[in-house]
Amino acid sequence: MTDTPVERGVAVVTGAARGIGRGCARALARKGFSLVLVDVLEGELSATAGEFARNGVQASPFVADVSDHGRARDVAAQVLRCGTAIDVLVNNAGTPMPKGLLEIEEHEWDRTIDVHMKGCFNWCRAVAPSMLARGAGRIINISSVSAYSGGVTSAVSKFAYAGAKAGILGMTRALAKELAPSVSVNAICPGAIKTELTAAMLEERSTEFIDSICLGRLGTPADIGEVAAFLATVEPNFITGQAITVDGFQWAT
Repeated sequence: MTDTPVERGVAVVTGAARGIGRGCARALARKGFSLVLVDVLEGELSATAGEFARNGVQASPFVADVSDHGRARDVAAQVLRCGTAIDVLVNNAGTPMPKGLLEIEEHEWDRTIDVHMKGCFNWCRAVAPSMLARGAGRIINISSVSAYSGGVTSAVSKFAYAGAKAGILGMTRALAKELAPSVSVNAICPGAIKTELTAAMLEERSTEFIDSICLGRLGTPADIGEVAAFLATVEPNFITGQAITVDGFQWAT
């Protein structure tokens, strides 16, 4: 965050306290966005907001569960009441679910869908009206290569997660049509990304994973952040309804 960026507006990032969300927020800050950071992890969220503040980036933290429809509406309204338009929304918040069909409980299935799919709906519903009224906005949904693969045996999360991430791709395509031409809606599908959540599993099987990736390394939150920043800023923009896979061409062999 040492560049001198052009001021671009405000970006909301959910699940921003760590991992891919924090990587997206850092990349957007370098592009000149002020940040609204949303997460349930209050301590880590405060630490991340502090990091941005020390680097001269305006970052407002909001403790919120993305599955709470009213909370999404209220946070968005609070931001908009300050006279600040929301230019970019990154729906990143997620939760792992490593259990298969025969192990998972109903409440665990419900929670997986609530965080991933309902969370995406809640924040799109909260933010899209103001974007449409302005005639401009960009929504970026974080899905997963598991939406296509169904999750491999070694994946951190299995069928419930894969189903939720596939649902996000359907929502992305539908909203790209529904919100056009004012608002672009795209998705990013990360592959094996080393985060706080996946670090232990990836370390145990790092050779196996790296051997399956053409670019010869694990992905990082910064890799996803750079793609999010591109989708948030590219001009002229003729990209919407797309799912961009960022996995180093994994399982290519």
